[in-house]
Amino acid sequence: MLKHVLTRVALIIGLLKVCYTAFAQPVKEPRDVNSEWSKSYPPFRIVGNLYYVGTYDLACYLITTPKGNILINTGLAGSLPLIQTSIEALGFKLSNTKVLLTMQAHYDHMGAMAAIKKLTDARMMVDEKDVEVMEDGGRSDYALGGDTSTYMPLKADRLLHNGDIVKLGGMKITMLHHPGHTKGSCSFLFTVKDEQSAYRVLLANMPTIVTGKRFSAIPDYPEIASDYAYTLHAMKNLSFDVWLSSHASQFGLHTKHHPGDPYNPSAFIDQKGYDAAIHVLQSEFDKKLQAQ
Repeated sequence: MLKHVLTRVALIIGLLKVCYTAFAQPVKEPRDVNSEWSKSYPPFRIVGNLYYVGTYDLACYLITTPKGNILINTGLAGSLPLIQTSIEALGFKLSNTKVLLTMQAHYDHMGAMAAIKKLTDARMMVDEKDVEVMEDGGRSDYALGGDTSTYMPLKADRLLHNGDIVKLGGMKITMLHHPGHTKGSCSFLFTVKDEQSAYRVLLANMPTIVTGKRFSAIPDYPEIASDYAYTLHAMKNLSFDVWLSSHASQFGLHTKHHPGDPYNPSAFIDQKGYDAAIHVLQSEFDKKLQAQ
């Protein structure tokens, strides 16, 4: 009992130190964000050793293994306590995180990443095309960049390229380069098992089409149109059983699952919903091209 209390105290002290360091840095996270991005949501087992530990809309995923765990996305900077509480509620420990991944280097998915990296010493792995943005805290992002970082910068321990595999404790996660929304947006494809079956899971970084400027008016990303075209084509040809995304609203989490629901992987087997979502994005992309 005493050992458990001391461990908690040490973790809290470490968290306070990290928060102090964060506030000492020139970081300015946008204030007019969707309230559902910070709203809590009960964690749950999605399928096999894959769990949801994110907020109401910003999806964060925990993959557990005998050799430590993998955390994908972290939501906003203020989501660290929520993520830690969610992980502990499932019976796991934040301190056992060994690998950190992100689906895109924007503040709404990277906000708490540097703090969690400091607390856990996990290896940060990122698509090579997003490494510059991650290391300057979003300043060089073509859409959301500016003079001030929107999240705490951090260094990459490994750069990932299309088709690279992240391995830990028997898990093999394939990174798929799906640029457009950011230069290094990516999806992850892997297999998990439960007591009954094996499931091919796609964490899909849906290529939301940038609004406002025409593609030709984005000099910092001259390949943006061709990258979107590539990604939309590639995503139409993926094979999977279960699909999820970086935003709960994109894959209909709140219609497929409700707090307290029993374990039910079949709720997330939704090829029709995936195809419809890609179709909408393709239509938005085509309209934007026609308007150039």
